[in-house]
Amino acid sequence: MPRTAAAHDAVLPHYPALALVETGGTAGAAALALPLRVAAWNLERCLFPAETAGALAGIDVALLSEMDDGMARSGQRHPTAEIAQALGMAYAYGVEFLELGLGSPIEQGFCRDGFNSRGFHGNALAARSPLVRPFMLRLPGRRQWFMDEEQPRLGERMAIGATVATAAGPVVFVSTHLESACPESHRAAQIQALIAALDLHFPALPVLIGGDLNTGNHAGGNWRAESLFGIARAAGFSIHGGPAEAPTTRPSLITRFPERAMKLDWFLARRLRLGATTIHPALDAQGRPLSDHERLETTVEALEIPPPPAG
Repeated sequence: MPRTAAAHDAVLPHYPALALVETGGTAGAAALALPLRVAAWNLERCLFPAETAGALAGIDVALLSEMDDGMARSGQRHPTAEIAQALGMAYAYGVEFLELGLGSPIEQGFCRDGFNSRGFHGNALAARSPLVRPFMLRLPGRRQWFMDEEQPRLGERMAIGATVATAAGPVVFVSTHLESACPESHRAAQIQALIAALDLHFPALPVLIGGDLNTGNHAGGNWRAESLFGIARAAGFSIHGGPAEAPTTRPSLITRFPERAMKLDWFLARRLRLGATTIHPALDAQGRPLSDHERLETTVEALEIPPPPAG
């Protein structure tokens, strides 16, 4: 195929998986009690599902990104489903990209097969209570990865979410992953599109967005220069990223850059009162890195439901 946006868009409808949401797992029927714990974690393919599930023990809602499904580099596994099963959670998974190769040269070193059984790479949401109205939104993009020589991909960045019942009422949880290979204006357009969709379909509900917003990526690491924060605040969202100067990246088995320290991961909350947001090392019990992103955690302490209009 020619590597053009037109060729990409012409073939995309022939791959229906890129427009579907996979649901699975099991969760208790009860609403989640407050306060509830939420994690947002870019798991960089998720090479170690069992150890990752161990690190997420005690979490009520997990917002996960860069999750493989049927990729040779991660053993052809479906880590989202494995984590949900280990933790007794329901999950929703959406395909961000259909990978057209085996990954980067470093990732190919993890491959035992010369093929991908499914070739999916995406984002996920998992919770200890059933997921209601799960949805996926493909964000505005420029087909950058379809043109990439090293890691060609079909698809665009996306957000996946659902409504989850809490003891104080329903909350919309959203896991997303904004574009890295672009200027900040591109990420601003993506967050604007996501907020517009939430306003349209869930106008009265509290919302928690979490994930890798790639703030400052390919721009000298200056997350403060991202206009997406102003867009979110103008729409009523508060910003939560833990200590302002604390990075959320680390060297990993795949991303071997000890000098790389960036603040990419955030929660955006509306009509919610959150506790402290904390950053946790992405290491297993033996000190092995599970990802090139640390795990971001917060607590939902209360819902801020506006009173009904007078009269």
